[in-house]
Amino acid sequence: MGRIVKHRNRLGCPTAIPGGPRRAAGQQEGAPVLVDTFGRTATDLRVSLTDRCNLRCSYCMPPEGLDWLPKPELLTDDEVARLVGLAVRDLGVTEVRYTGGEPLLRRGLPGIVRHTAELPPRPQISLTTNGIGLDRLAGPLAEAGLDRVNVSLDTLDRGTFKRLAHRDRLDDVLKGLAAARAAGLEPVKINAVLMRGINDHEAVPLLRYCLEHGYRLRFIEQMPLDAQHGWTRENMITADEILDRLSAEFDLAPDAGHDRGSAPAESFLIGGGPETVGVIGSVTRPFCGACDRVRLTADGQVRNCLFATEESNLRDALRAGATDTELADRWRKAVWAKRAGHGIDDPSFLQPARPMSAIGG
Repeated sequence: MGRIVKHRNRLGCPTAIPGGPRRAAGQQEGAPVLVDTFGRTATDLRVSLTDRCNLRCSYCMPPEGLDWLPKPELLTDDEVARLVGLAVRDLGVTEVRYTGGEPLLRRGLPGIVRHTAELPPRPQISLTTNGIGLDRLAGPLAEAGLDRVNVSLDTLDRGTFKRLAHRDRLDDVLKGLAAARAAGLEPVKINAVLMRGINDHEAVPLLRYCLEHGYRLRFIEQMPLDAQHGWTRENMITADEILDRLSAEFDLAPDAGHDRGSAPAESFLIGGGPETVGVIGSVTRPFCGACDRVRLTADGQVRNCLFATEESNLRDALRAGATDTELADRWRKAVWAKRAGHGIDDPSFLQPARPMSAIGG
């Protein structure tokens, strides 16, 4: 691939400029990895295993839930295994994260993890979950080859949990966290979203809880990915606000010794370290310029960005008898078309039709 010349646009993302890359005939098809026109290479594959969930978190879906995908539209376990294997063996993917919906609802999850762990070269394998059922499955998943987990937990207050998730399951989540640590799925990371007037006062208690139990906390700005399309910037707790709340109780400093690379979280030392807290400013501090992620939905669609408005259908091609070479070409073409950034600050921004539960985190 030719020389790539980039500058940073106002989103903090690389943008091609004159003198930059020019696609030669057949260039993309011959590329051995998932590269886009801005020189970014996708090595982190997020695979949604279901759009179903046993919670109804208000920033994701309405209390009554959604119309779930019919089972025939979902990738089978064997189809997931084939596409993940293709990504790891032939397309340069080095980390596979299974998501949902709630991936623990997928009965074949341990087998899918085991197959992934047997791939050459072995990728890192992680799981994003709400933690319900993890108390039963942490051990079997660790034995199957799972390396670590990210657990969503936005509050430590039972009443607030019920208000946010429309389910009384806080105790189950806390049991799942403890089981994950006992099974060696470390670091156990907790993802928390703060919402104005609901749980924004819990930043400090959440961090104290994580420090006491040996979990690694990351706060995430609320993103416009709810099924109700009710997100507003005014109600979002920003990265700056999160840091202000934490700094009132903790001595925080940027973790200068930590190479962030493509990681979405900015890392901060607590009291000089070694403990840290992360802040993911997806909206106000976009990290699109270093993005290395690509997504595969539960129904077999490639999404080159969380906020993409277009998808590439691998499921139908696979079921029509496409070879691995043909599937790989489709995958590369989908990533090649990735935009410079999510564009949330752009007046023309359109929220994806699919909510987070149907995309996969």
